[in-house]
Amino acid sequence: MIEFHLDSRSGVSPYLQLVQQVRHALRLGVLREGDQMPTVKEVVAQLAINANTVLKAYRELEHEGLVAARPGVGTFVTATLTDASLAAHGPLRLELRRWLDKARRAGLDDESIEALFMTTFRTTAQEDIARTPSCTPRDWAGDTAGAGRCASAPSASPPATSWGWSVPTAPARRRC
Repeated sequence: MIEFHLDSRSGVSPYLQLVQQVRHALRLGVLREGDQMPTVKEVVAQLAINANTVLKAYRELEHEGLVAARPGVGTFVTATLTDASLAAHGPLRLELRRWLDKARRAGLDDESIEALFMTTFRTTAQEDIARTPSCTPRDWAGDTAGAGRCASAPSASPPATSWGWSVPTAPARRRC
């Protein structure tokens, strides 16, 4: 079962922290389909937060199709976010632990480690986006075969939506 924690320094609202923690647990295989979520009462007692905060988080997760409430029984996981990359997590986690040990030996505190990691992560993500060929909506619309490629860059794939991009669509037709 998942055990929630809140970081008052994060700047992220408590309900979103709960949602993010459930998503992470689903992605990492900590929570699986059929697992029961902690009751609202349990989370309230553990974190000393308002029940409405927990309910809001659970409602959002339910809206996303990740959990379902069963009146009188509890809230259960209905979907998972794990994928084929789950097998790579173990070795990567080990490497990351080694890196964290090295950072601590170098004198970095937790906040400095987090800042270094997040800025490096964001910079790398921005560099990856910058390397993605830019395609106009018309280029994507030219993909009549449905291959998911930009017509002007045959080897390109659509921009990653996880970074807030949306795949361009064909321009709307003008009405007279």
